[in-house]
Amino acid sequence: MTFHILTLFPEMIHEMTRHSILGRAIKAEKIAINPVNIRDFAINKHGQVDDAPYGGGAGMVMMAPPIYDAYKSMNRPSCPVIYLSPQGKVLTQAKAQELSAFPEIILLCGHYEGVDERIIEEIVTEEISIGDYVLTGGEPAALVLMDAVARLVPGVLGKAESFQDESFADDSQLLEYPHYTRPPVFLGREVPEVLTSGHHGNIEKWRRAQSIERTATKRPDLSLTSELSLTSDLLS
Repeated sequence: MTFHILTLFPEMIHEMTRHSILGRAIKAEKIAINPVNIRDFAINKHGQVDDAPYGGGAGMVMMAPPIYDAYKSMNRPSCPVIYLSPQGKVLTQAKAQELSAFPEIILLCGHYEGVDERIIEEIVTEEISIGDYVLTGGEPAALVLMDAVARLVPGVLGKAESFQDESFADDSQLLEYPHYTRPPVFLGREVPEVLTSGHHGNIEKWRRAQSIERTATKRPDLSLTSELSLTSDLLS
């Protein structure tokens, strides 16, 4: 899978994707990252890519021509174009799963007061937000989206089961159960006995119960299935 990133700071993209799992996935050619520098398509020799907004107001707006020319240079007319914006729909695991099926996507990183609206109307197929807050630029949001999507691409994590039981991994929208590893006792806190019992059926029941309890406690805002009504039974 290839991520094309329209950005003013391609060096940020390179730096943020050369480490850990993303870096290994790039080296293994499971994914590819292609930052396209919008400044290369600036309207003048000074590298201008923004201007004051019509109608007045604070800040600057990224101009349409440089972004459009950068987009056209990739020659990907059928490729989805996602604009990272606080006005978009919030990124979910289901959306990450959907995007992971595409062979390539284009991510547009805004700056300042955003991009000229005509760019959104002309080339953007979807706006996505990573949360109800505002960043100084779209690159960190693009990294979050890339990380969420790339790890679902076959071969990136190595073992499919490593994400099958994660938070939001199925339609139940349950949070993941707690994890423990060695030592068996830490600062007086012991690993739950069921996890060292070797009884896989009981372990699965315990994990399911913990997921339901955690979701009800930590994220009561989530839309859950009727399984939440079974919490008391499962924990008894």
